[in-house]
Amino acid sequence: MTDAKTQIEETVKANDVVLYMKGTKDMPQCGFSSRVAGVLNFMGVEFADVNVLADEAIRQGVKDYSDWPTVPQLYVKGEFVGGCDIITEMTLSGELDELFEKSGVAFDKEAADKIREANA
Repeated sequence: MTDAKTQIEETVKANDVVLYMKGTKDMPQCGFSSRVAGVLNFMGVEFADVNVLADEAIRQGVKDYSDWPTVPQLYVKGEFVGGCDIITEMTLSGELDELFEKSGVAFDKEAADKIREANA
């Protein structure tokens, strides 16, 4: 598990935004992963995607690393942000915009506003 932890740590530190998910950003393999990847893609956020289905050690390792039991998991600037429910809530409240702004992560503010309008 140490190798997986090292790999996870290197990945989250080397990329501004990382999504550990089932599948890939272009082909999510579960609804929760699809929702988070869809939000990030719609908002134009550049992010690294890690398919946990491709490596059991990473799949379990990321849960241990964050002390969070489920996937997807979003990391911004090396910090664990949350899973699907938290990201959805943060998107709708505007907190995700604030986090990206504070972290210097580029995103499409108009797209974020459209998500909120569609879910109001």
